[in-house]
Parts: sequence; structure tokens; C-alpha cells
Amino acid sequence: MWGDTAMTKTIDLTKSVHSLCQEYPELVGILEDLGFKEITKPGMLSTAGRVMTIPKGSAMRGISMDEIRSTLEANGFQVKG
Repeated sequence: MWGDTAMTKTIDLTKSVHSLCQEYPELVGILEDLGFKEITKPGMLSTAGRVMTIPKGSAMRGISMDEIRSTLEANGFQVKG
């Protein structure tokens, strides 16, 4: 089961939030729960989300990358970068 890469959902921290949410739509709700409330505002994901990365958002919102990483992993994602 763990060796099956077809089931692996990988979050590449160098990719934009927009790109990651296009790939994994469930990520929007996870990020919102972590404190990225603006992600659900109309147009925000398709504008600022195109240049914003999770680490940049983490620094801006004061949300620890350790918390983000552990939350993503708890939701079945493998975090890279």
C-alpha cells in the first residue's frame, strides 16, 4: 500500500497555491482550516494564488510550516520541498 505511487498525493512547496489547488481541490478547505481564510474569497485563488506559495503564505499569515506540514500529512499528502 505505501509503495503505490499512484495513490500518493504530493504537495510541492515550490508550486503556486493556485496550481496545487487545481491539482487537489480538497486542499482549499484544508488551507482555509489552517488559517488561510482569504483562499475562499472569489477571485483570490486565481489572482494572488497564482504567485503565492504555501511557504510565502505561511510567513505572511504567521502560520508555522511545521503545523502546515503535519496537517497536510494527516490529510494524506506527502510534502516535498
